[in-house]
Amino acid sequence: MTKKRTVALQLALLFLCVARGAAYETDQYSFARAPETDAVDLLNERVNSALVEIAAGWQGPADRAKFARQVYVRLGGRHWVDRLERWTIRNPDVEKAEQGRRHSVYRGLPFWATRMNFFFGVGPTIRVHGVNFGTDKIGHFLSQGWKYHRRHLRGAALERVVNLGVRNEASYFGALTTGTFSNADLVANYEGFLFYRSLFEDEVVSGKGAIVGWREAAPPQILRRFDFGDHVNDYWNEALNPNRYDALLRNPMLARLEELCSEYERRPERYVSPRDDELRLRYRQIGLRDGADFRLDRVCAAAQGEVLPI
Repeated sequence: MTKKRTVALQLALLFLCVARGAAYETDQYSFARAPETDAVDLLNERVNSALVEIAAGWQGPADRAKFARQVYVRLGGRHWVDRLERWTIRNPDVEKAEQGRRHSVYRGLPFWATRMNFFFGVGPTIRVHGVNFGTDKIGHFLSQGWKYHRRHLRGAALERVVNLGVRNEASYFGALTTGTFSNADLVANYEGFLFYRSLFEDEVVSGKGAIVGWREAAPPQILRRFDFGDHVNDYWNEALNPNRYDALLRNPMLARLEELCSEYERRPERYVSPRDDELRLRYRQIGLRDGADFRLDRVCAAAQGEVLPI
């Protein structure tokens, strides 16, 4: 693709985002604005209410694919901002860190490096099951997770299933428009995929049976409650599971992150997951790209001339 065509494509995507009011990235490095109140109960209740309503209104024979699609339509949907994500953003009972363009880790970085973020800033951060992450992860969980699940139902192998998210992150959902390949997005996508499978499969969530079951010609029954805690972990957080930045954004971001080293030295436990080895192994097959250079312990060590072991 020529440089002119690339610029034209980015401008077209920019126009689309303006029309839909999108915010692209989130920021979990700036802990001065981190939420303290956990929203897991509110979000769980919203999802469980939807599952109960779908089951209560069911007509026709058992159809797992149809049920999963109804969950997607009710909670996700074909929107730039998914239904549950939009509900979360608008709900005053959900505490949010609202950072905007001028108060995030991306503030002041040049347009040529941040691209879309220069105009739209970052989305809010919430706290769920003890983990801070951007509200965009809810959309990834519900909508991208459903798209993974749909491919799975069509018989695609795991490599092909997860490649959908990898391609999106490498193009218009990530690197092409923001310079950012979000590993945390891929984790949320994959956990959403597991959620849709767990609707009808036992042990997708270790130690738990399926959420929904059918008995002969009876309508579907809710066998257990959904819990975001079964899916949310430190790798939903983009400081604990850092993005991979492209050549234009890499050096400006490293310089900006060095400015946070005093905060890292004060509270290092906030910036490194104690489950890092476990989670890296768990997600080794979903297409994550190495973002360790942007984890604050490594950034701050490098600023002092040290190199931490991987």
